[in-house]
Amino acid sequence: MSGDTIRQAVKVLRTGGIVAYPTEAVYGLGCDPGNEVSLQRLLAIKQRDAGKGLILIAADFGQLARWLAEIDPAVRDRALASWPGPVTWLWPARNSVSSLLRGDHSTLAVRITRHPLAAQLCAMFGGALVSTSANRSNQPAARSPDEVRRIFGDEIDFILEGETGGRDAPSELRDVITGQTVRAG
Repeated sequence: MSGDTIRQAVKVLRTGGIVAYPTEAVYGLGCDPGNEVSLQRLLAIKQRDAGKGLILIAADFGQLARWLAEIDPAVRDRALASWPGPVTWLWPARNSVSSLLRGDHSTLAVRITRHPLAAQLCAMFGGALVSTSANRSNQPAARSPDEVRRIFGDEIDFILEGETGGRDAPSELRDVITGQTVRAG
């Protein structure tokens, strides 16, 4: 993947666009988590209930810190030890985090991605990105650029082509405070 292609995707993100990109298991749809108009558009494209919330991915923890409330350092370190990898943590969100990201929850779902292309996209963007499966609500997720095109047509502004990470299932979902598994991976 050329740096120019990723730079094109970053430009689309910075101008409020929606980008499709490969993740560990499926193609994801992403946007700038700080752009309310982009968040609303993404939810509309997916036909997703805003009350469910969205996931943020990042290349490193520093990219997530602005979104997350401080927690006990031992608990934080337990989560950090699982990354990068296929564990998404439900983490207490800062009060300033949009309900379009949190949904009807006080937590925000976050993950440091192990997928090299997704991580490079976050790194070049300079921050966390929304990462939600590339599908209409309650439908199977796309696993290739062609499937993204078939599902969404021209509703997506840019497709960053690449291979998914080969996982069959989405990431495991856990509560960072209790350590409890909410969804098996």
